[in-house]
Amino acid sequence: MENIVKQIQLVALVIILVSTVIAFGQEMYQMILVQRVTLADLLLLFLYLEVLAMVRVFWESQSIQITLPLFIAITALARFIILQGKSLNPEILLYEAGAIVLIALAIVILRFRNSSLIGLNKKK
Repeated sequence: MENIVKQIQLVALVIILVSTVIAFGQEMYQMILVQRVTLADLLLLFLYLEVLAMVRVFWESQSIQITLPLFIAITALARFIILQGKSLNPEILLYEAGAIVLIALAIVILRFRNSSLIGLNKKK
């Protein structure tokens, strides 16, 4: 049963990999067609690269660090804020920026949870 689940995971991983490469190519094609590159386009390309990195990490170690999807979430939120433009209600912008700060704090906490610097190292 475990082997079947592992095979399903690998098939799903290949599907994600191929889909991401196709999406990356489509975005590059669109930028070439319009002959314009915006910050939102670049952030979308970074999102694709981060997904590819997550696929690589999972392929090599058969596990994903929780911080990788959190980095993707920060990039996605930044892109979302940029796409909304300046006509947005400032209150909503504060909520979105607050979400980025909370995710960044979560990453810091996750990185230092086993650190000897703060005295929480419980591994033996």
